[in-house]
Amino acid sequence: MEIEHKFLVSSLFKHLATGVKHIVQGYLSDDPSRIVRIRVTDDKAFITIKGESTDDGLSRYEWEKQIGIDEATQLLNLCLPGTIDKHRYIVPWKGHEWEVDEFHGALEGLTLAELEVPTADTDFELPPFVGEEVTGNPRYYNSRLRKENCSTPGRAANP
Repeated sequence: MEIEHKFLVSSLFKHLATGVKHIVQGYLSDDPSRIVRIRVTDDKAFITIKGESTDDGLSRYEWEKQIGIDEATQLLNLCLPGTIDKHRYIVPWKGHEWEVDEFHGALEGLTLAELEVPTADTDFELPPFVGEEVTGNPRYYNSRLRKENCSTPGRAANP
């Protein structure tokens, strides 16, 4: 089970980052009960299946397997229209590792911070760059955001 909090980013954060990677991802299925994602992250690729979120949007089943870059590139070409293109920054804060996604393309200007936690009741302190919590708001699910980024209908952008 993946347990994750999601927030809008309200201020500068890059100076706190300890790492950054480029991510391109597409979706073979965006059915909320079985989302199937293909992701290329710099020199690695993954296929991920996510189940439906709990009512509060905090957790859901997630299965992930690393695949070859060539396989991922072929699968990206089979994905639904619209891809996600973003940079992910790793930002440590008070004992936790935040992932901050800065989106590109039609989603330029959107920046989201995510914190994966081991249990739903895990305590954590919000970093100063975090704004409104959007956990459970389907509008901010990457599988939905990809629909707003349909710059290449029918074909996925090459990573």
